[in-house]
Amino acid sequence: MPGPQRRSRTHKAQRDVHRAARTRAFPRQLDQIQHIDLLPENREKLEAQPLNVDLPGLGQHYCVECAKYLESDIALKSHWKGKYTNGDVRSFGIPLTPSKSRNGQLGSGAKGNARARYAI
Repeated sequence: MPGPQRRSRTHKAQRDVHRAARTRAFPRQLDQIQHIDLLPENREKLEAQPLNVDLPGLGQHYCVECAKYLESDIALKSHWKGKYTNGDVRSFGIPLTPSKSRNGQLGSGAKGNARARYAI
């Protein structure tokens, strides 16, 4: 056959790269939780939500510090004992300040960046 031929084994396993690049619904960030959700009037609204069949536990078991819905009251109580929740609660004692290279608005930053955009 005249002309160049295609090389074999050109696949390079792209599945995980495509999955990692997909857009996700990221949870609320620590600055949004600290400045908005932990206010007493907002916290009461979040803890006493109406029934919603689309949410886990019908939306009745919500951890405000983690911005996470849980299935039951038992799951919520065991969630409060976990190290990730305790780490989030401890980090709320430290005021979050925007770094100089970032925009100062709450929740702003590069799209799709799941990491914290604020320096502690």
